[in-house]
Amino acid sequence: MRPSKGNTMLLYTTIGTNDLARAIVFWRPIMKSLGHEEIENFYPGWVGWGKDYDSGFGFYLCPPFDGLPASAGNGTMFAFPAKDAAHVRELYALALQNGGADEGAPGTREYYTPDFYVAYVRSPDRHKLAFTFHNFDPATN
Repeated sequence: MRPSKGNTMLLYTTIGTNDLARAIVFWRPIMKSLGHEEIENFYPGWVGWGKDYDSGFGFYLCPPFDGLPASAGNGTMFAFPAKDAAHVRELYALALQNGGADEGAPGTREYYTPDFYVAYVRSPDRHKLAFTFHNFDPATN
């Protein structure tokens, strides 16, 4: 069965946080740089970026529903597309400036194709993120 025209692979992603205020400080400049609008007047105790369900993908942060501490999944990673290599470097710097931890500086990796430019970070809640640009050319970037 094929998805109907206009469907995306995911409707939304929700990740847990143990400190919503700290998570907002980390995520807000990254989402802004990626061009995602913060959703105004969202659910109390949540923050989100994106559109309504019929207009595209949403990304949300909240405490876990089960009341247990939030934790990052080992082997789980969220990859965000950058406009170019400079944008990868900008996103990486924003993450580090706002409480993130380095997991791999911007650049190419010998185990990927030479046109795959990427940086890896951990959010303050230890979620792993990748900022990627798939058309890297060292002569122009």
